[in-house]
Amino acid sequence: MSEEIQERTTGPEAAADTLKRNRQILEGDRTLWIIYAVLIVVSILVVYSSTAKMAYDITSDMTTTDSLRQQLMLVMTMSLPVIFVAHKINYTFYRRITPMAYYLFVILTVATYFVGATTNGAARWLPIGPIQFQPSEGLKIFTILMLARRMETRQSSINKLKLLPTSWRLNSPKQQKILRENTRPLLGPVILSCMVIFPAHTSSAVIIFIASVIMLYIGRASKLELFKFCLLVGIVGTLGLGMLSLVGIGRGDTAGGRLSTWITEWTTDGEKNFTYELSDTERAMIAIRNGGIMGEGAGHSSSRAVVIHPESDYAYAFFTSEYGIIAALVLMLLYLWITFRSIEICRRCNTAFPTLMTAGLGLLITCQAMLHILVQVNLIPETGQTLPLISRGGSSLLFMSLAIGMIISVSRMPIVTKKHKE
Repeated sequence: MSEEIQERTTGPEAAADTLKRNRQILEGDRTLWIIYAVLIVVSILVVYSSTAKMAYDITSDMTTTDSLRQQLMLVMTMSLPVIFVAHKINYTFYRRITPMAYYLFVILTVATYFVGATTNGAARWLPIGPIQFQPSEGLKIFTILMLARRMETRQSSINKLKLLPTSWRLNSPKQQKILRENTRPLLGPVILSCMVIFPAHTSSAVIIFIASVIMLYIGRASKLELFKFCLLVGIVGTLGLGMLSLVGIGRGDTAGGRLSTWITEWTTDGEKNFTYELSDTERAMIAIRNGGIMGEGAGHSSSRAVVIHPESDYAYAFFTSEYGIIAALVLMLLYLWITFRSIEICRRCNTAFPTLMTAGLGLLITCQAMLHILVQVNLIPETGQTLPLISRGGSSLLFMSLAIGMIISVSRMPIVTKKHKE
């Protein structure tokens, strides 16, 4: 008979190990540090090169140098300090602050609908002095942590739990018990986050939902219950999007228009002779084609002035146009690697919360990157999602750096697995 016992190292060797780690500036998973560094460098290159078109935009007061300086400032004063501090903090601290941080970001996200700054018809930013803050980016992170915290206490029986009521008679004691003990604690944070984000940024709600469902699957929730939950959310989400479009609230009309454009592009073969007739995604695909295998070279993209928002919404297409398909595939693999490294770190954990937190945050980053990339090749409708850690934008850069830092904080914990045979 053999059993696997997980325990922390003790004795002189552990003390020496701890002293050695304390002398290191950067601890934890080296691979994640390398991936993070590569993505930050790519971010600076993409933002600097893509914003060169500002020199020809008479309506813009910002020059290419201004844009580069701004991105460097965001990296040096915000991104790097955040990931450094986050990776030094024990993950148990994140567990303690999760409920407070989660509800704070819910409140801040709701506040954007009333006092937030509006861009392209969407109220997503809270003005804080000279900067604009996007609280929904923080809500993504703490929804994952909130779900991990709730799942942690139910690991012994989660595969047998009913996540949704089994009858329409919700007033019955049995259904009330399911709602009180299972639905509200486990699905409540996910549903609440999706509801407050959905009107202004539908795709962010989708990302939270996808990452949460995969987390529940990893956490051994019933496959049948997950299927029912996905079906219910799909129906309610479609109806909700339709209602928002009819009453003109939020981004319902925008999402509907993007879906209509996407269907039209796949079902018709219309000839377009002028650039202004092209959709944003069609321009992105032209940029990818122009890049070819090896790319047009850094700073030499012929699609810079054609692609809409090459520094944010279409950063991947612009990167491909300058560095080629091979480099673009490597970049995509780096995002997938984040999830693979997260899974590897999960295997070293001996408790549920760090395991689920690490898996969920890794999935969140990779899901957002994959949605961004799928838009560029027209496999899904336009979402407006940025490319994590690369696209221009302070809030996204801040919270993606925080997420990576949280994963690394788990990876630096001295957990050793020993096998004993009897």
